[in-house]
Amino acid sequence: MLIIGLTGGIGSGKTTVSQYFEKLGVPVIDADQLTRELVAPGQPALKEIVEQLGADLLTTDGKLDRPQLRKRIFTHPEQRQILEAILHPLAREAALQQLIALRKSVCPPTYVILSVPLLIESGWTDLVDRVLVVDTSPAQQQQRASQRDGLSTAQINTVIHSQTDRDTRLAIADDIIHNNTDLPALQSQVTSLHQQYQQLAHPR
Repeated sequence: MLIIGLTGGIGSGKTTVSQYFEKLGVPVIDADQLTRELVAPGQPALKEIVEQLGADLLTTDGKLDRPQLRKRIFTHPEQRQILEAILHPLAREAALQQLIALRKSVCPPTYVILSVPLLIESGWTDLVDRVLVVDTSPAQQQQRASQRDGLSTAQINTVIHSQTDRDTRLAIADDIIHNNTDLPALQSQVTSLHQQYQQLAHPR
């Protein structure tokens, strides 16, 4: 079972690419989704976040206040480090368990997508066989992140600067999806890579 590590900067289009792979029947393990599950009410990780970063990060119904958390880590980088120290090891272990389950399944998939925004920064590259980078221009990152999350230019720049720079990300990539035109072109690139990964996993 081939493991493809999918990554890219904020606003690059990772989620859309993941959805196209899923439509082709490819399992996708999404680190962001794992993290959301880890901070659900009643989970130990949420308790630790509150203990270390403050109860004001909870909504009135006991859920993690994501906008408040985002604002906090934008303005206090040291709190971002605390948050990542809590969540990254747990998310990695959860991803490993899902990979093991897929390998042991009755019909293991030819390959799987492991989608991790901070694949390089978190050192998760050791989990994957190939790195797939979704790349787009900084201007498009700004536009997409602003439209999707309502972030200011300053906030988006903070995220961009906290991530691996574009050149480094591209240098480590085995495969690159160029998300700089339209959705049909993006989908076409995913389809081509799907065929390539199937061949790599089962060479004739």
